[in-house]
Amino acid sequence: MAALTDARCIVVKIGSALLVDAQTGALRDAWLESLAADVAQLRGTGIHVVLVSSGSIALGRRVLGLASGPLTLEQSQAAASVGQIRLARAYEAALAPHGITTGQILVTLEDSTDRRRYLNARATMQTLLSLGVTPIVNENDSIATDEIRYGDNDRLAAQVAVLAGADQLILLSDVDGLYTANPNTKSDAKHIDIVDKITPQIEAMAGDATSETSKGGMVTKVMAAKIATEAGCAMAITLGSGQHPLSTMGRATWFTPQSDPQTARKAWIAAMMPQGRIAIDSGAETALRNGKSLLPAGVVEVAGQFGRGEPVTITSPDGVKIATGLARYTATEARQIAGHQSSDIEAKLGYKGRAALVHRDDMVV
Repeated sequence: MAALTDARCIVVKIGSALLVDAQTGALRDAWLESLAADVAQLRGTGIHVVLVSSGSIALGRRVLGLASGPLTLEQSQAAASVGQIRLARAYEAALAPHGITTGQILVTLEDSTDRRRYLNARATMQTLLSLGVTPIVNENDSIATDEIRYGDNDRLAAQVAVLAGADQLILLSDVDGLYTANPNTKSDAKHIDIVDKITPQIEAMAGDATSETSKGGMVTKVMAAKIATEAGCAMAITLGSGQHPLSTMGRATWFTPQSDPQTARKAWIAAMMPQGRIAIDSGAETALRNGKSLLPAGVVEVAGQFGRGEPVTITSPDGVKIATGLARYTATEARQIAGHQSSDIEAKLGYKGRAALVHRDDMVV
């Protein structure tokens, strides 16, 4: 597999068992500082890095004095609320000495299934990265319900990798990869270096979580690999407990991507059922065929009813289909701004919207 330095954007998932000492419940400051140094090294080579970090509940339960063992839903939410502040502060303190600005993003699994919320999250993520910020992502456990009881940050990290358009996802774990059986109970278990295709046999090799502070067992990691690789992102499971877990990354199981991120995203958009139609003029058609976004000024007609984030067909002046894309405005809003300059959007809608009606990254021509 390609080295980390060959990546354009890397998402790194940090499990609670790595970040929080299981005996004391305290943050492993030295380990976090070494991770921050690795992130700075990657950033120095021009690679975007997104951190998906567990740990808020583990940190919060110590502050609240909650006993060890399973927590109720309400206790988990309270612990997450208290711990999330400390988690964000810890990352800020570790990365600031390297000149890295951090931003916090709290999401749930639903944010990747609802198109409108997906587009909002994607836009925020891409803007942060373009501004040189390293996002720290966690599930919004303080208000989530089913996500706390059944969710995990392995699959969340995979969905964040899709949001960010990452080409590599690294799951730092307390194991160094996938084995043919549980290596803790089977002495003849063999490590698997590369998985080119996730088959039922590969899925059967996965086991359950073995740590109280970690929710994601091998089952969820393989599920994360399916999400990531189908979106064109390579994924690795590797041991992360040592100092400088990225720069000294050793044995791992790599799951190979089925395509590249951009191609996978375009295929996803192309397969959607359009909810409306936008007819454009010849100037806009030329712009789209040259890789530009669709601006309101080039729109001559809006047909159908669609919401933000829903797919629409884009047609030429003579009615020929040119593209499929995800609308950044509702059908009603699109009609209001059709034919107008992007600078007029605020006056027409009463708020300052996005310049493009359909962005080129959300369009298949």
